[in-house]
Amino acid sequence: MKSCILITYDNPDVISEAKSLCEAAQYNVLFTIRENELHFTKYGISEGKMPNLEDAIEKHKPDVIVFDEVLKPNQNYSLASKLKLEILDRESLILEIFESRASSSESKLQVKLAQLRYERSRAKERVRLSKMGEQPGFMGIGKFEVDVYYNDIQNRVNNIKSKLKKAGKQRALHRQGRDRLGFKTISLAGYTSAGKTTLFNSLTGEQKEKSAELFTTLTTTTRRLKLGREISLITDTVGFISKLPAYLIEAFKSTLEELIFTDIVLVVIDSLDNDQQMKKKFSSCYRTLVELGVERKNMIFLFNKSESIDDKKFLHIINNLKIDEVENCLDISALTGKNLTELKKILEKRFYGEKIES
Repeated sequence: MKSCILITYDNPDVISEAKSLCEAAQYNVLFTIRENELHFTKYGISEGKMPNLEDAIEKHKPDVIVFDEVLKPNQNYSLASKLKLEILDRESLILEIFESRASSSESKLQVKLAQLRYERSRAKERVRLSKMGEQPGFMGIGKFEVDVYYNDIQNRVNNIKSKLKKAGKQRALHRQGRDRLGFKTISLAGYTSAGKTTLFNSLTGEQKEKSAELFTTLTTTTRRLKLGREISLITDTVGFISKLPAYLIEAFKSTLEELIFTDIVLVVIDSLDNDQQMKKKFSSCYRTLVELGVERKNMIFLFNKSESIDDKKFLHIINNLKIDEVENCLDISALTGKNLTELKKILEKRFYGEKIES
């Protein structure tokens, strides 16, 4: 495992998530620099904090610096030149995690597409720096002129998009087949590490890999779920995270489309988070779902890890998130099975208008 020094915001919840991202990317955090502001023009952090950072580097000797915000190419270059270390901003760190998690041919293409879009948005500045002799050989293609370099990226983007389009058509054919057979469909959605995969395993008897690390699931998995005498289909999807880049969501569009065409979306929420954490994560997740085109009337909100939560606390959580549709909320435990039978009853009533048989 490589080591890093983390630069992030001076907020316990933000620090915790940033450290989880580092761990998911296989970086051991040796030291954390906490800042109130990470948008300073030259380095991202204030120049007044540079001596502290340089002292920490001298003491801990990290492999890389992880910067928990998006850096412009010139900021990345300035910081790397000053510190003589590789700099990973938040987006490049997430891309590293996605690359390591991708297992199917489709998810590998989706990650590559996201990486190219990340690179394309920085192409002109990278070429300018390369011409100045400041970034030679980046991305392994040498000192290209801006138009040649940009066109090379665009050609590779178009090639991958063409392949993903074919995969999307295949996925659409599968959906049409399910529709013809009359299967009702359910999709799991939620912030990464909320417990979606554990819930998926509990409901289906599947043994999908589950982990406390972020982004365990990148490839959708669909299995049968028996509701009374009927069979429905349930799908596990990629988890969301705050400030997830738009181009990354776009790259995984063919996968996330399952959420648009499904009959019910089970939005899994970690009920062990504090009020502030939960509100931030829920807002991020809900906003992404709406942007994808998922209608609220098709959502059921599941508050997972609720083994020790009583009715009073549950109502407080719902009020904190400003969810008016209390009837669409259920406190569950994917681990112990709490209220999973009740969840099946709710799903069957939605689909078939009758109660599940015990």
